[in-house]
Amino acid sequence: MDTKGLDQMLSVLRATAAQAGSKAGETPAAAAGGTDFAQVLKNTIEQVNQTQQQAEDMAAKFAAGDGNANLHDVMISLQKANLSFQEMVQVRNKLVTAYHDVMNMSV
Repeated sequence: MDTKGLDQMLSVLRATAAQAGSKAGETPAAAAGGTDFAQVLKNTIEQVNQTQQQAEDMAAKFAAGDGNANLHDVMISLQKANLSFQEMVQVRNKLVTAYHDVMNMSV
């Protein structure tokens, strides 16, 4: 999965947030008293990736005839991976829409 465009968008958002009024010397996350949005997003993407890899491994084991692989568990795992990926895509779509809205604002 290519995250280059997402990284660029996050850097623009971070720079804008820093200019919007954070105190000197503080990061935007520290100024807000919260966690870093980029780190949360990165962790979530990694979790989605891990879920997909686990589902693929279970499916491969089932296809190979592994006695421990259960069709029920494989299907549930594949559906969880699919659902988490769809949620991630929707979040990305919302971020892109928000980015475009910010960029289209007149100053």
